[in-house]
Amino acid sequence: MKEIENIELTFLSLDDYQELKEAMIESYKNMPNSYWKEHHIKSLIDRFPEGQVVIKVNDQIAGCALSIIIDYNEFEGHHTYKEITGGYTFKTHTSDGDMLYGVDIFIKPEFRGLRLGRRLYDYRKELCERLNLKGVAFGGRIPNYHKYADKISPKEYIDKVRRKEIHDPVLNFQVSNDFHPAKILKNYLEGDEASNEYAVLLEWDNIYYEKQSKKPTVNKKLVRLGLIQWQMRPYKNMEELLQQAEFFIDAVSGYRSDFALFPEFFDAPLMADNNHLTEPEAIRELAKHTSTVIQKFSELAISYNINIISGSLPEIQDNRLFNVGYLCKRDGTVERYEKLHVTPDEVKVWGMEKGKQLKVFDTDCGKIGILICYDVEFPELSRLLADEGMDILFVPFLTDTQNGYSRVRNCAQARAIENECYVAIAGSVGNLPKVHNMDIQYAQSMVFTPCDFAFPANGIKAEATPNTEMILIADLDIDLLRELNQFGSVRNLKDRRKDIYELKKI
Repeated sequence: MKEIENIELTFLSLDDYQELKEAMIESYKNMPNSYWKEHHIKSLIDRFPEGQVVIKVNDQIAGCALSIIIDYNEFEGHHTYKEITGGYTFKTHTSDGDMLYGVDIFIKPEFRGLRLGRRLYDYRKELCERLNLKGVAFGGRIPNYHKYADKISPKEYIDKVRRKEIHDPVLNFQVSNDFHPAKILKNYLEGDEASNEYAVLLEWDNIYYEKQSKKPTVNKKLVRLGLIQWQMRPYKNMEELLQQAEFFIDAVSGYRSDFALFPEFFDAPLMADNNHLTEPEAIRELAKHTSTVIQKFSELAISYNINIISGSLPEIQDNRLFNVGYLCKRDGTVERYEKLHVTPDEVKVWGMEKGKQLKVFDTDCGKIGILICYDVEFPELSRLLADEGMDILFVPFLTDTQNGYSRVRNCAQARAIENECYVAIAGSVGNLPKVHNMDIQYAQSMVFTPCDFAFPANGIKAEATPNTEMILIADLDIDLLRELNQFGSVRNLKDRRKDIYELKKI
């Protein structure tokens, strides 16, 4: 082949037919008369011009990709090539479909080895994303199977190809381009003796696909967080504390944040009035204010157009003391979460009990999880939330010493890596000399990310100044998590050995 002067990907034109025919004949020498007639190509171009492309090298056709859009529900089970193409009429194509189906793809022998096939597959993927389709699918031939058909089944053949025990140039290429086998199709392509008429249904999932909603909803992909590093200080009363809380909500809302995250037990200064009581009595008095705080936060969430995570507050239910928090959404709904692992100190000093509820919350910014302080040190909880689709984990915390803070911080960063999610932690600083069991605090609020090329190398998106009252603003791109899940250097969620262990809620 002479020196390459240019490579061009362009739409297929009927004027290209004669050259295309010759290219097909040369590419399918082992399958005589397996080229498309001119009326077939005309039908494809008329129905779906965007789906028919050729790649040219030095203005000569080097390869081609033909595609249609189908309603995948009609063909997701077993189907043949003849059925998927509507008896080669392509009447199965519908612009209202949800899956891009590959009709044909080939590279002329003389141009193989230039990674031109990858360009054609990449075009299909980009077209799929642009048209908001679920993915790309096609029946992939297994042309070397006839050599093994009398010894192993198609399934065993595919397994051996994946383990590199058998070389199959077609299947290897498709798997290397992120297509995964979905099922085996029997009697798929009539006359394909090399594959014993078997094919592998290969699929590529569009991670950006969004199902069309009948209601006008917004699900943000760029999310802004506002973390509040709260200063513990004396307050005269509840009204003064709520004024300070509103000040911070106003501040992060002014930066158009989608979430405001408060720390654990941020209302603890109000216990100063009851410092003459025992610690269990004082915190139970504090619990009487919780409903007032949540009512106010719900009002502020609506008026400032922001989702507020209340950190945590003491609450009494059936005369039992719990550490809980509330997600106050900007649409007016309020949801509750609980601390599931209470610290030895919380049990010993306050008589606090363990919560039981673990759940993912649906928001206008996707699915989020909330774990209170000590809970983030137990990896099972966040893994269960990740399995339910969590993208952002919020961790309100309260730590008195730097080593206590380090436990929360390091465990939170591990949760971001192992669950391929963002993790935001917010704590309190300062001291409360007139509140028993709450005298000193240490915190550095942070936002963690996974560690891969699309994220900061050290996995830290943003960090506050230690032990200083302030807000921390961070922007998160949810789509980066989808790309990480599919194409990351490592795939912590996908590569779990579910064949030897499992994790489930009881």
